[in-house]
Amino acid sequence: MRNTLVLNAGYEPLSTVSLQRAVVLVLQDKAVVEQAHPVRVMRGTGVELPVPRVIRLRRYVRVPFRQRAAWSRRGVLARDQHRCAYCGRRATTVDHLVPRSRGGADSWLNTVAACAEDNQRKADRTPEQAGMAVLRQPFEPTPEASLMLALGLRRTDAGEWAGWLPLSA
Repeated sequence: MRNTLVLNAGYEPLSTVSLQRAVVLVLQDKAVVEQAHPVRVMRGTGVELPVPRVIRLRRYVRVPFRQRAAWSRRGVLARDQHRCAYCGRRATTVDHLVPRSRGGADSWLNTVAACAEDNQRKADRTPEQAGMAVLRQPFEPTPEASLMLALGLRRTDAGEWAGWLPLSA
């Protein structure tokens, strides 16, 4: 089953949690159900709860403001939609355009998603030295876009959470 979207007390999206964690937060009175599945219901001893799709925390959780999206391997794969920057096939690894051994950094602009075969073929060289063309240039996502990446969503497939996410309008 799909995860449940968690909103801060001020309705800002924070993250997603498993259905089980969402139910525990609601039952512990730490969150309220903002949007529930129209038909599905969870039943327990003396308890009946609609299956939550979106919950809101009752108390505000302070989240430090980020002007830049934090880099991560998972974020690079999501940004590049799990497609190899060299051949377009399914990507499973992250490749550094300027290899780390040559001073390349773990950054949005120096990393691309790559299939294992192309990553090994490129080895410890730049794409130019390896004679490999990069199909899509890397970019740094905005903090809002990185939230969408972290949630595993693109602007077009927010679906059931459309009204709750900043980029889905």
